[in-house]
Parts: sequence; structure tokens; C-alpha cells
Amino acid sequence: MTAAPARATVVDLTPDDLAARLDEALTVYVHAMGYPPGTVRQRRPMWVEHSRRPGWHAAAALGPDRSLWGIAYGYPGARGQWWFEEVRRGLLAGGATGRELAETVLDDYFELTELHVRPDVQGDGLGEALARRLLAHPANRHVLLSTPEADPPSRAWSLYRRLGFTDVLRHHRFTSDPRPFAVLGRALPLEPPGTPHRPGRA
Repeated sequence: MTAAPARATVVDLTPDDLAARLDEALTVYVHAMGYPPGTVRQRRPMWVEHSRRPGWHAAAALGPDRSLWGIAYGYPGARGQWWFEEVRRGLLAGGATGRELAETVLDDYFELTELHVRPDVQGDGLGEALARRLLAHPANRHVLLSTPEADPPSRAWSLYRRLGFTDVLRHHRFTSDPRPFAVLGRALPLEPPGTPHRPGRA
């Protein structure tokens, strides 16, 4: 187990652990993203399917009462996955630079699919603790994620910049969501806490 700020403990989750806490995890997700409660029912099959993918990893932040304060998970990206194909489409539309990124970054990456912290305990470092736990033992050369564009920057944006994530694709429109998203990425592994990120590694 890993000690984390805000009196929480960060632990790894197995697929069975997630299944046992799935409604709780999806409730954290819905509250953190500001989605309607019905989203829990819609997202449940997707999260279960994700947890069965090769290389899936997850981390959870547990409060003193063992309730779920935060959740993060991901898995290696691969051709044929919806997110891979959506990002590849956006990159290929960006000309030579985008094509080069599609051939390099998308060749070997871990998709940080979900990272959410309960709104009432945000701002105390739990997001970073979850990200570091999830990415502690990388098997891929890069990590990629997508997050809604935000002006001014949201807490999520501040976290990702602090961890050294840089722009891969901006103002991208996924086919399932009308909002513009940014795709951010960086090389793995992460530097130890407190170590400035070297821009050349992104």
C-alpha cells in the first residue's frame, strides 16, 4: 500500500476488486465529471470490458473508512480499439507531424483511461498519487490520455502539466462527445516526486 495525502491510502485493484466496487467507482466518476446519475448504468458494461483487456491496471484511493475516494485505470493501447482509432484519425488529419506521431507514440503506449477523485477531497494530491501508483511499473514507452479542453486550466490540466504531459493533439472531437478534447502524452517512466520534468523526454 502507498500512503497518500488527505488521510487516504492508495492501493492496487484487481479486476475482481473493481467488480466488487464498480457502482462506487462509477459514482465517483459521475460526480467528478459532473455527469447525470444515469451515466452509471450506461458506463458499467464498458468499465467491465476494459478490466478484461490484457495489461489492465487500476489503483484506488481509500479513505479511513475504506470508502472509495478516487479511481484510476488504464491498459496498453492497440490498433482496433475505439480510442486508438479516434486519436489516429485526428493525428493523420494534422499533416506530416501528425503522421509521425501516429507512427511513433501510438506504436507503444499505455492509455490512462480514467482518473477521478471525489470532488469533496480534490486538491490534496490524490490525483497525483493515483497517477504515480498506476504508472509505477511501465511496460510501455509512452503514456497517453485525453481530457476536455479547459480555459482557465482545470485541476486535471494542472496535474497533467505538473507530471510532464505535453500536447499530442488539441481540440480533437471524438465521435461520441461534442466537446473538444486534448490528447496529452509523455515518455515513461515518470520522474520521482519533486523532480522537474525534462521537456525533451515528452
